[in-house]
Amino acid sequence: MAELLPLEEAVRELVRDGDSVAMEGFSHLIPFAAAHELIRQGCRHLTLIRLTPDLIYDQMIGMGCADRLVFSWAGNPGVGSLHRLRDAVEHGWPHPLELEEHTHAGLANRYVAGASGLPFAIVRDYLGTDLERRTANVASIACPFTGERLAAVAALRPDVAVVHAQQADREGNVLLWGIQGVQKEAVLAARRSLVTVEEVVDELGPGGPGGTVLPHWVVTAVSASPGGAHPSYAAGYSSRDNHFYQAWDAISRDRDRFLAWMREHVLEGGAGKPQASPEEAHLGPA
Repeated sequence: MAELLPLEEAVRELVRDGDSVAMEGFSHLIPFAAAHELIRQGCRHLTLIRLTPDLIYDQMIGMGCADRLVFSWAGNPGVGSLHRLRDAVEHGWPHPLELEEHTHAGLANRYVAGASGLPFAIVRDYLGTDLERRTANVASIACPFTGERLAAVAALRPDVAVVHAQQADREGNVLLWGIQGVQKEAVLAARRSLVTVEEVVDELGPGGPGGTVLPHWVVTAVSASPGGAHPSYAAGYSSRDNHFYQAWDAISRDRDRFLAWMREHVLEGGAGKPQASPEEAHLGPA
């Protein structure tokens, strides 16, 4: 049965320096509160995995948590670049960052293979790219039935998967609904998993459209973290803070301004609280 733990304790027990950590969520249910706790605990030398690294990994990379990034798209959605990620790749600040790039379908199917106990998955969408030459986790393979050339992608088994959801019951069964990415696949593929939730309830309801239940036996720990997806949102609980995404572009461009914001709102003032909005932080666009 999944343990119900405070977030600080759950991160301390589940995440170790050098781990591969997948923090998934698509458009909403992005586990910012958990990422901030990893930053506060000084996690180092992580391999971060995410289909769409956005602000959550920009913050972790800028604070020196990661040595490597496995991804299929990176950016500040609807705004532009991730300046802390670019600084790490282009200038080695705060230290160099190794990149492993995939297609969306390729990385998603790596999770599926890991969750299924298979050594690899087969896709078509690497053909015509140079990604096979750039990563040991992609290889060309011939179909044994037709001879067609396909791409094989190695199964992905993160040490830890971290996702956010709307509800969990007291046994640790988790209910999430709304737009979904690969949260379920990441949890099933991982060796350990942490789910932060908006609330712990006595009994799970039906949820909303597309609701998915992660049973307690596939989840290692659950932590109540109301507002833990901010500035993304949790369908049925909160709205997306679009202004934050816009403001982050200016905050993250300058190293000193970035560090000042992280120090005030994550390292010193953020424990157990949702991420402050730019208005609350008085750090909107210049």
